[in-house]
Amino acid sequence: MKRLVDLIGAGMLLCLFSPIFLCISLLIISKMGRPIFFKQLRPGLHEKPFYIYKFRTMIDKTDEKGNMLPGSMRLTKLGTTLRKYSLDELPQLLNVLKGDLSLVGPRPLLMEYLKIYSNDQKRRHDVKPGITGWAQVNGRNTISWDEKFKLDTWYVENRTFWLDIKILLLTIKKVATKDGVSANGHYSMERYKGM
Repeated sequence: MKRLVDLIGAGMLLCLFSPIFLCISLLIISKMGRPIFFKQLRPGLHEKPFYIYKFRTMIDKTDEKGNMLPGSMRLTKLGTTLRKYSLDELPQLLNVLKGDLSLVGPRPLLMEYLKIYSNDQKRRHDVKPGITGWAQVNGRNTISWDEKFKLDTWYVENRTFWLDIKILLLTIKKVATKDGVSANGHYSMERYKGM
């Protein structure tokens, strides 16, 4: 049932947002050049790696020694706008169609975090990751890592079809109000460093 909802939902959303998808692609090419998409390896169901897709929001800017500048210095004005309205996440609908992601589930984090998770935190990989999740509608990037992991674990233990519907509706509200996009002092969420 969940997979069927994912396929129908992602397919409908891709059709609905296809004009926006095209416009963003053209803007990225004109403002930042190619590639249009940013892809990164993330852990999926049972920690199986997959490539997640997003619209590119940063440029590859380096210092005089050739070292990549911090993300906050590479984030473009277009990229800031895309993140503000969560439009950079649209290509993840392709991940849903492929079966790497669900519409709802714990957000897939970085591969490097796997080695520093506690056993309880690893339970977030007992379900397929999602574009949005319980932690996203309960604080997103403004809550602590500990709170985020507790919310993810709660979702794993209590997930139902109706909870997923509730999360999707709350996500629409969060995106519309731009609530929780940035953590204090950071352009997104501070990196996780373990317990």
